[in-house]
Amino acid sequence: MHLATHPAAVRLRAVLPVVSEVVYALGSLWISTTMLHNWPDPNGYWRDTDALAYALLAAVYLPLALRRRFPVPILAGTALCVGTYFTLGYYHVVAVCGMLLALYTVASLCPRRVSVRCAAGSLAVLLWGTRLAEPGIGALSVGFVTVSTIVCWVAGDGARRLRELTRRLRLEQEEKARRAVMEERIQIARELHDVIAHHVSVIAVQTGLAAYVFSSDPPTARRALDTVGDSAREALAEMRRMLLVLREEGPGPESGPQGADGGVQGLGRLDELVKRVGEAGVPVDVRVTGTAYELPPGIDLCAYRVVQEALTNVIKHAPRARTTVRVHYGEDEVHVRVKDTGSGRTPDPVPAGPGTSTGQGLIGMRERATIYHGTVTAGPAPEGGFEVSLRVPVPRAAGEDADAVRTRRR
Repeated sequence: MHLATHPAAVRLRAVLPVVSEVVYALGSLWISTTMLHNWPDPNGYWRDTDALAYALLAAVYLPLALRRRFPVPILAGTALCVGTYFTLGYYHVVAVCGMLLALYTVASLCPRRVSVRCAAGSLAVLLWGTRLAEPGIGALSVGFVTVSTIVCWVAGDGARRLRELTRRLRLEQEEKARRAVMEERIQIARELHDVIAHHVSVIAVQTGLAAYVFSSDPPTARRALDTVGDSAREALAEMRRMLLVLREEGPGPESGPQGADGGVQGLGRLDELVKRVGEAGVPVDVRVTGTAYELPPGIDLCAYRVVQEALTNVIKHAPRARTTVRVHYGEDEVHVRVKDTGSGRTPDPVPAGPGTSTGQGLIGMRERATIYHGTVTAGPAPEGGFEVSLRVPVPRAAGEDADAVRTRRR
C-alpha cells in the first residue's frame, strides 16, 4: 500500500488542519494577553487590565479555531466582542489582529457580495475603537485602520479567486481526461469494427463457397479454406496489436496499425486488400493517378480503412458486382473513390457533414474523415451501383516532402 493512501496518513491529513487552527488560536491568545499584561501605560489612557479583559480576548481568539467552518458567524461574534472590548476602554491594539483575521477568512471563503458587507462592518467597528482610544480621532489612525481592513479583504478575496481558478482548472483537466478516454474508446471500437467486419465478411463468403464446392471442386474448396485461414490469422494479428497498445505504451495513433507481417497498414497495402477481396469473389480494379507520395500515417490509415470498409460492404451487399478503386494524389489532397456496379442493394446515403445513418461502418468512415478535415459521401451512383468517395486535405509539409521523395507506393 502506498504511504500516501495508508489509513494513518489519511487520518493525519484530516486532523492536521484542525490541530493547526487550534494551535494558532491558542498562540494568538497567549501573545495578546502577554502584550496586554506587559504594555506600559504611563499616561493612563487605558482601563486597568482585569479578568474581564482576559475573558473578552479569549472570546475573540479562541473561536477563531472554527473560522473556516463558520466564517460569517465567527466574524459577527468577534466583532461583538471586539466592540465591547473597545467600549470598555481596554488597550485596543491586541484585539485588532483577531478582527482582521476573521475578516480575511470571510473574504477567502464567502462570495464577494457577503465579504464586502462584512468588510464595511469590520471597518466601522475598528473606527469606533480608534475614536474611543484617542481624544480626537486622527487622520493617521483612520488611514491605518482603513488600509489594514482593505488589505485583509483584498488578500482574502484574492485567495478565494485563486482557489476558484484552481478548481476550474482541475475540472477542465478532468473533462479533458474524460474526453480523451471516450475518444480512445471510440477509436478502439472503430478499429475493431473495421477489422472484424472485413475479415469476418471474407471468412463467411469463403466458408460458404468451400461448403458449396467441397465435393464437386476440391481445389476451389481448398483455396477458399486457405483464404479463410489467412483472413483469420490477419484478424487475430491486428486484434493482438490493439491489445498490446492498450496494455503497454505502444505507438501513438499517428503511427498507424500494423499488419500481420509488422508493416504499417495504409494505401501501400492496398494490393493485399484487393487480393483478399478478390479471393472472396469480388473482382476489383485498382487505378492510381497522380504522382504518389508518402501520406501522413493518420491520413494514410484513414484512406485505407475507407477502402476496406467500402469493399467489405460490397462483399456483404453486392458479392458479384465488379468494383473499381480509384486513388488520386493531388497537390493538396488525396481523393479515394470506390464504386461497384451494384446488386440490388439500396443502403441509405451518408452525408458529408454530421448526421445519422443506419450503417455503423459508413458512420465510421465519416468520423475518420472528419478527424483530418476531410469529407465522405456514400450513395447510389448516377449510372447505377453504389459509390463511396473520400477527400482528405494533405498538409503542405507532407506534399513538399513527397516532392523530394517521389516514391511510388506499392
